[in-house]
Amino acid sequence: MTEPSKVIHARNVGQEISENDLLQLFQPFGVITKLVMLRAKNQALLQMQDIAAAVNAMQFYSNVQPSIRGRSVYVQFSSHQELTTVDQNAQGRGDEPNRILLVSIHHVLYPITVEVLHQVFSPHGIVEKIVTFQKSAGFQALIQYELTQTAISARNSLQGRNIYDGCCQLDIQFSNLDELQVSYNNERSRDFTNPNLPSEPKGKSPQQGYGDAGAMYPWQGSGPRGVGFPQMGNAAAIATAFPSGLPPGISGTNDRCTIIVSNVNPDRIDEDKLFNLFSIYGNIVRIKHLRNKPDHALVQMGDGFQAELAVHFLKGAMLFGQRLEVNYSKYPNINTGPETRDYSNSNLNRFNRNAAKNYRYCCSPTKMIHVSSLPQDVTEEEIVAHLEEHGPIVNTKLFEMNGKKQALVLFDNEEQATEALVCQHATSLGGSIIRISFSQVQSI
Repeated sequence: MTEPSKVIHARNVGQEISENDLLQLFQPFGVITKLVMLRAKNQALLQMQDIAAAVNAMQFYSNVQPSIRGRSVYVQFSSHQELTTVDQNAQGRGDEPNRILLVSIHHVLYPITVEVLHQVFSPHGIVEKIVTFQKSAGFQALIQYELTQTAISARNSLQGRNIYDGCCQLDIQFSNLDELQVSYNNERSRDFTNPNLPSEPKGKSPQQGYGDAGAMYPWQGSGPRGVGFPQMGNAAAIATAFPSGLPPGISGTNDRCTIIVSNVNPDRIDEDKLFNLFSIYGNIVRIKHLRNKPDHALVQMGDGFQAELAVHFLKGAMLFGQRLEVNYSKYPNINTGPETRDYSNSNLNRFNRNAAKNYRYCCSPTKMIHVSSLPQDVTEEEIVAHLEEHGPIVNTKLFEMNGKKQALVLFDNEEQATEALVCQHATSLGGSIIRISFSQVQSI
């Protein structure tokens, strides 16, 4: 293999493959600074921000064959250490230093407010103004410093870093604006030099406040950085979980995070039960039961890879006497509101810890469930009594691993096991909040 380089050479890049398709493959590993499409040769060159990001990408794709639109794409380190001849489409915007930074935040699992951004950026200098908005490229913000030099320092220190562990990655460029115009001080915009600004325009609700910041400050410029990136999550955890390649039917390139679930039983399902089911495949951001369509619900997963796992493994699953239809939604995300349940800060989200282990155990519903976080003095009889209302229990096995009590519980069929999981996960047994997953072991 060629000596490691921050430039990656991609081959078999057909005419149907776009710049955005290539960006989706590599953005999870770091910021892409340049992209050159060599259409005549069906090839492309991508330059990562540093060699470490390129190495991570190459290590991942040495185990997983990248595929775009059904075409296998072959990648290797380029013999170039730097792309110096870049065509117009590859020229990234934002190289001219400015006191205003344009910040894109990828893989957003937790709410990002003006206060959060101020805590992140103010240690590097005096922040005068902040404006946040949602565009096709995702959540973005404009940060205005008092001095250009402090903006440069902030960009150098924070570029590519995460606000929270494992998520909310910062992609920072210099803006080409001269001055931010802020009309309201609220959680979406703030002028720290003028604390007397109103919080909202008169006669409008908070949801309609601050006009459309995105319309006032649209995405500036074109090229690779003007494209929305997928939120694939922790690529290292995925690579660790699937060292021999992704499960059959999983591409790893999906960038749609929101799922629509239909044919649910409206008399027996609710948001928490949907959370228990879908959280097996990834972190849950929001869930909305559609009141005008009681047998439909929207589920927003933490990223596109987790959404793909959920769609793949849950399509056609039986629950409460009905066969679930699970597909990608046309909506990129679920808006907050009175009919939306927000789970982004829930400590029951499984993938905040041991993500690789949780990915590894993803599977379709099975007759066997695995119960953990049990009290040390629990008995098999107590476990059966806790679960048997959901169907006949064929067999159980109580065991200890790493000093912790766990159990396998076998039902007659997958639907009974699924019902037990959605109803009893995160319930209390003997004073302990139990955790339930599907087991890939099918006999005791």
